[in-house]
Amino acid sequence: MNMTPLVSIIMGSTSDLPVMEKACKFLNEMQIPFEVNALSAHRTPDAVESFAKGAANRGIRVIIAGAGMAAALPGVIAASTTLPVIGVPIKGMLDGLDAMLSIIQMPPGIPVATVGVNGSMNAAILAAEILALTDPQIARKMTAYKTGLGAKIEKANRELAEVKYEFKTN
Repeated sequence: MNMTPLVSIIMGSTSDLPVMEKACKFLNEMQIPFEVNALSAHRTPDAVESFAKGAANRGIRVIIAGAGMAAALPGVIAASTTLPVIGVPIKGMLDGLDAMLSIIQMPPGIPVATVGVNGSMNAAILAAEILALTDPQIARKMTAYKTGLGAKIEKANRELAEVKYEFKTN
């Protein structure tokens, strides 16, 4: 099966894969074609720039970029493309605060949407929601996904109602 990826997941190194695989799994479950690559803003800057400049022409619609520590990767990508870039700060030093601050403090004109530390699943959900703006099939899948989230909470509340304590009032 030959598919054109709509989302590109980029990480600074393969050591980030345990965090970024949640995004991969979500996009796979939603049947949204994606690609995954490791590119380093500091070790392979020319490759990062080339990737970012060519992404739209290859059919990419949204880029998810995970990075830790100095976390330059999402911003460097955003500087070379007009595609939406979602940054995922990866916990490393300072519990990921350093990465989060690096990603959210972008200069005017170079926005990077940012999710929580290690929040690659939320990045994938946001990417799917962006794609759903122009793709009714993805929109239906996202509506079903969000409905399912509510159903999980309703089920949890039913289960909590069955838990008995002497002084519990509900």
